[in-house]
Amino acid sequence: MAKLSQDELLAQFEEMTLIELSDFVKKFEEKFDVEAAAPAAAVVAAPGAPGAAAEAEPEQDEFDVILTGAGDKKIQVIKVVRELTSLGLKEAKELVDGTPKPVLEKVAKDAADKAKESLEGAGASVEVK
Repeated sequence: MAKLSQDELLAQFEEMTLIELSDFVKKFEEKFDVEAAAPAAAVVAAPGAPGAAAEAEPEQDEFDVILTGAGDKKIQVIKVVRELTSLGLKEAKELVDGTPKPVLEKVAKDAADKAKESLEGAGASVEVK
């Protein structure tokens, strides 16, 4: 079996749906007895009075966009979900049918706001947490 380069592997992963990629990660974890973990975000405290950093709550920098309802224009909502997530038609339809469901997870504030605006423009009800 020929060894694939990192670029070739990435090209293969780009063609996979999120569900297929998730299944791959699970199989990879089982095969090599490892666990994929998200990197921990470093919290940087601003210089100030002693104890102020401990009392201050860290600012939220990751947001989840949750679809709470499809509204009247379900097909338009499915199209927007596909654009935002690169899911296939079947997966996007299942996500929309199974509301409330997260569409995007742990994204930046501006990306969450744009996604919310797009989904609401298509007639969906959306919540950002």
